[in-house]
Amino acid sequence: MGSGITDYSAFLSEAMKAVEELNRSKKACDELSAEERRLERELESEKRTVTDSINVTVKKRREEISSSYDKEIGSGQERLRKVRAKREKAKSQGIRERIDEETEVLREHNQELDSQLKTLFKQNRVPAFCRSTWYYAMYMPGSLKEAGLGLLTFLICFLGIPSGAYFLVPEEQRKFWMLIVIYLLAILLFGGIYITIGNKTKIRHADTLKKGRDIRSIMRSNRKKIRVITLSIRRDRDEKVYNLEKFDDEIARIEQELQEISLHKKDALNTFNTVTKTIISDEIVNNSKDRLEALQEEHERTEARLTEAQIHLKEQALHVTDEYETYLGKEFLQTDRLAELAKIIRNGQASNLSEAIVVYKEQKNAG
Repeated sequence: MGSGITDYSAFLSEAMKAVEELNRSKKACDELSAEERRLERELESEKRTVTDSINVTVKKRREEISSSYDKEIGSGQERLRKVRAKREKAKSQGIRERIDEETEVLREHNQELDSQLKTLFKQNRVPAFCRSTWYYAMYMPGSLKEAGLGLLTFLICFLGIPSGAYFLVPEEQRKFWMLIVIYLLAILLFGGIYITIGNKTKIRHADTLKKGRDIRSIMRSNRKKIRVITLSIRRDRDEKVYNLEKFDDEIARIEQELQEISLHKKDALNTFNTVTKTIISDEIVNNSKDRLEALQEEHERTEARLTEAQIHLKEQALHVTDEYETYLGKEFLQTDRLAELAKIIRNGQASNLSEAIVVYKEQKNAG
């Protein structure tokens, strides 16, 4: 093993120098590698800054353009809303006037009939409440509405009130006979009132009430006709009779303006996206061009130095492997261990490298 080495101390001294140089080269490579990564991050950061600046500026300018046009569109839409509201108001007024005009005869007829009804009842000394819808519903119903009102009144008097009165009694005190008594009292009370009123009015003033019935039927027929006319007018699609042309002209003009503004907005945004956006991007890139180029050049120089240093490190590592690792092994290619081996040989504790390694290990184990 040691046949090619004549001076072990010199060999170990040269090995220490080679290892020190290798370590210095490794450190230099690590520093260059760290510097290269730092410059790469800084370069990428600068590129992102430029990109972000372009995106923010382009977005802001585009939003400003849209906002300006949207403001005009919003103003036009508000004017359009007001004109349409005025048109709707004018149409509603026209419909009301048309309804009033076409139902005037019927309404006047009903007013005359109502006056006749009042006079008739007054002349025959019939109580005023006998002219009411409720009275006719209870004693002389002439329509489903009045019949329904009468039925509802009976249900309230002979079902609702007795049941309510029964359930007002505390539950522990309720008895079935109480319910029967309450119903009998309700029948006597409300039935008595009903019969009494009927005897004093319906029987005594039968002819007047019958005439009143006929008058109310005519009034109901007139009201039905008024509802039919009103519904027909409201459903009529022909708006020419309401003189809405000036509103329609104004609406058409505003809608045309809004359409033109929308087209201008579309053209402005298209021009921005195809031309202005590129100009803005170029300006921002040019403003950062010197800084980017300087960083790029510095990064390339550092990268080249790193490549050269790595090649040199590889050569040194191969040299140490070929010249020293073969004799010493990888574990002793450290300056402190090489110094210990040199010391062992100088002290005469070993005559060659193998013996020095054995002594070193024995010392370490003993320590």
